[in-house]
Amino acid sequence: MNWKQLISNKRFGLEFLHEARKEDRTEFQRDYDRLIFSAPFRRLQNKTQVFPLPGSIFVHNRLTHSLEVSCVGRSLGNEVATILLQKHPELHDSHLSEIGSIVSAACLAHDLGNPPFGHSGEKAIGTYFSEGKGLTLKPLLSAAEWEDLTHFEGNANAFRLLTHQFRGRRPGGFVMTYSTLASIVKYPFSSQLAGKKQKFGFFLSEEDDYRRIAEELGIVRLSREGEPARYARHPLVYLVEAADDICYQMMDIEDAYKLKILTLQETKDLYCRFFSPKRLAHIEEICRMVTDANEQIAYLRSSAIGVLIKECTRVFTEHEEDILAGTFEGVLIKHMEPQIREAYENCSRTAFAKIYHSKDVVDIELAGFQVISTLIDLMVEAVRHPDKAYSQLLINRISKQYDVEAPTLYGKIQAVLDYISGMTDVYALDLYRKINGNSLPAV
Repeated sequence: MNWKQLISNKRFGLEFLHEARKEDRTEFQRDYDRLIFSAPFRRLQNKTQVFPLPGSIFVHNRLTHSLEVSCVGRSLGNEVATILLQKHPELHDSHLSEIGSIVSAACLAHDLGNPPFGHSGEKAIGTYFSEGKGLTLKPLLSAAEWEDLTHFEGNANAFRLLTHQFRGRRPGGFVMTYSTLASIVKYPFSSQLAGKKQKFGFFLSEEDDYRRIAEELGIVRLSREGEPARYARHPLVYLVEAADDICYQMMDIEDAYKLKILTLQETKDLYCRFFSPKRLAHIEEICRMVTDANEQIAYLRSSAIGVLIKECTRVFTEHEEDILAGTFEGVLIKHMEPQIREAYENCSRTAFAKIYHSKDVVDIELAGFQVISTLIDLMVEAVRHPDKAYSQLLINRISKQYDVEAPTLYGKIQAVLDYISGMTDVYALDLYRKINGNSLPAV
């Protein structure tokens, strides 16, 4: 793969206008702006990140997480671009300097396809088909369609949301640039290769769209003709992924401190492991000057993020050849120097032991399973049997942009999942209560 081909400002769905556009270097910033002003992005403010949505303490939701990931992604992209342009002066006339803008936009979009109730929402959809009432639909679907449903993945759903032409909408979905779209596909292979990890990059319905983008950008295809589609990652995926990994791990620790899941000393100890003795002495001096505990934690967290950005930049630029060849293995975090990697893994172990299994987080997962499974069951039944009176009531709740009258069962189910995955936590819970007769409109 080569940088000149990998970074293209051609827009998905507006290819016929590509040659006529003159302001080339603003196209990636337009991607960012388009996402910021979109309704799906705005709805992220009411979707769970890890902890329940705020009461008196404001922890992170999907919106604040995405904004922070975008900031870190921009820093990563800008630092990588600076080093690569020094290494490859012949690329100064390319779009290489725009890497920061591309990664920043892709980071904004990376969680757009996630359903309500955090990662438990993804599990609830997949297990409805693999373990729940949806099992009865298996004989009515192709093997590839069934894999899509049982492995439902927020990342693949984000690619669908950005590229699919919903009813009444324009071709190309969000009409993003090819490079921004390729940069969000963390797992560039079909659901048939997902295995037990539940990870894949595009549904069967969008496979041709991804193939078109990959061929335009020169992304290496790893599978042979006739095999399930598998591609190498677009190089900028590694930066989007690193920004996400950095933010959720560092911010979850800070949120856990604010919620008193971790003590002040536990939180400080986790962050301080990232620093060399010389840097740590300077940080401790700053902390003695700042007596507010919350400010101390914020300073330690931001300093740790700075260390991780610098280290991920080093890993990416030192492994540039392997990344472009499609032979780089693992994530950038795993290739960091031992002290920093161990500090990160220590945060991860603590998060799994004390945060992700905490009562409040598990309660959200339990609620998510019940709400989403019930909504899917009722809505799928409605679109399969639209002539029933109750089905019509449910279908009338679904926005007209979702094609519940699709000619295939797979298409009908996708329309239901498009509708449900676009819901906020509050909307999904409110609809669930109304359907169950637990909440009625004011009369």
